[in-house]
Amino acid sequence: MPTEALPWLEAAAHSSVPPGDRFRALLRRADILRIPGAHNGLSALQARAAGFESLYLSGAAMSASMGTPDVGLITPEEVAFFVRQIARAADLPLLVDGDTGHGGPLNMMQFVRLMEESGAAAIHVEDQLLPKKCGHLNDKQLIARDEMAAKVAAAVRARRHLVIVARTDAVAVEGIGAAIDRARAYRDAGADAIFPEALTSEAMYAEFAAALPGVPLLANMTEFGRSPDLTADRLQQLGFAMVIWPVSSLRVASKAQEELYAELARAGTTRALRDRMQTRSELYALIGLAAFEALDRTIMASSLPPAAAE
Repeated sequence: MPTEALPWLEAAAHSSVPPGDRFRALLRRADILRIPGAHNGLSALQARAAGFESLYLSGAAMSASMGTPDVGLITPEEVAFFVRQIARAADLPLLVDGDTGHGGPLNMMQFVRLMEESGAAAIHVEDQLLPKKCGHLNDKQLIARDEMAAKVAAAVRARRHLVIVARTDAVAVEGIGAAIDRARAYRDAGADAIFPEALTSEAMYAEFAAALPGVPLLANMTEFGRSPDLTADRLQQLGFAMVIWPVSSLRVASKAQEELYAELARAGTTRALRDRMQTRSELYALIGLAAFEALDRTIMASSLPPAAAE
């Protein structure tokens, strides 16, 4: 699967427009913005090769790839590690799961600056209490509406170009009316977009869009969750501007690895799975090995300074 990527080592290979501004430009288009999850640099390259123009980094995918559940254990610096590798590999505007902002308003401001410095284009932050839960699980607990609005305002105050998406988990806890009330408060606090999590019917999507005209809305089409499985086109018809598939790449990769290890343990060889593997040449084409080698040949070899005269 060859790509036309230049090595991330070259500054000329990357856009000079701030990632947040590039994300805003995509949002201004008429069509819904389709944002697949990418859990590492390699998956980011594959998504770009498939034609996607923006990527999503899921907290659940980061946590799972580290072998931990998505309950707020991941640290800001660990998030930054994932952001840096994806941003430099694919150079696409990246929407990052910011969980609760990792604390109060001051923590939120620090997190916003770290995300911008790491190369993120946008973050979404949620109104849950720690330890937070996946939005499609039960027994979530929320902070007060005004407390969350203050955190959103702090994020907006700290950002330079970053797009701030405010997520509310209130539908499952307080009902859709309260969720819409919260969304309006977060919009008024300066949020650029709203992410109503775990809506359970098409009617809910339509109601949310009608209640917030002109506000970009984000839909989450995670598998095995509470929301109906809607296509991007249908979500656009319902009034949504963005859609994410947050953990799909990780789910597919993890299942394939599970089958690989089982077969290797059973047979002592990988032969039965060779036709399902990416070949060496396909991998090298994807990561741009030839371009790295060509770049290396254009750089003057190091030389020692002349010996001092005796």
